[in-house]
Amino acid sequence: MHHWTVYSSLDSAAKGAADFIAKQIEVSIAARGVCHMIVPGGNTPAGCFAALAEHSLPWEQLHCYPGDERCYAVGHSGRNDVMIRTHLLSRLPAIHFHSIPAELGAEQAAKKYRTVVDAIDAFDIAFVGMGEDGHTASLFPGHPALAETASVVAVHDAPKPPADRVSLTLPQLREARSRVVLAGGASKAAIMARICAGEPLPVNLIGDIHWFVDEASLSKADEPV
Repeated sequence: MHHWTVYSSLDSAAKGAADFIAKQIEVSIAARGVCHMIVPGGNTPAGCFAALAEHSLPWEQLHCYPGDERCYAVGHSGRNDVMIRTHLLSRLPAIHFHSIPAELGAEQAAKKYRTVVDAIDAFDIAFVGMGEDGHTASLFPGHPALAETASVVAVHDAPKPPADRVSLTLPQLREARSRVVLAGGASKAAIMARICAGEPLPVNLIGDIHWFVDEASLSKADEPV
């Protein structure tokens, strides 16, 4: 079952998500001495990253991993790790960040990243994004990558550019101890209505999610479940 927290604005939802994530980081470090967290790309997480950086935590015990990466050259503005470095790592340089070497091409990058991911028992937090088609990470509706059982998959022929990507898989996201999605804006209202209706979109296939959303994103939805 999904867990919903609804706010009047995306900024408030971002802060709420940051507070929740900070608590989960504390719990993970207290229990295991370390926290392994998946972090998303895109534009939506920027405010959450800024709010998260305001917390006082043992950041050197946090390890962050992109949920997916686009196969561009290092430093390309379209890469997720550029956004993550700008909005999170620049504020909290003590964090250990494990980037995806997507500049090597999808197959080689997936192979190398799989070695990193497979060394972890399970992610403590999967903070992932959600697109207007219901995709999460680089797992798109109807795409063959959804059937991958390994921890990391090379994605080809993605419906959004670039065509080649690297992504964590559904089984890997399901194994995380908690999952978080931040979403907002009227542009997400149509897809949120489908999510709330239980349609088997990729984001609905990763397990229970702690949703942090604004009222505008739920304007077309029935009562979320």
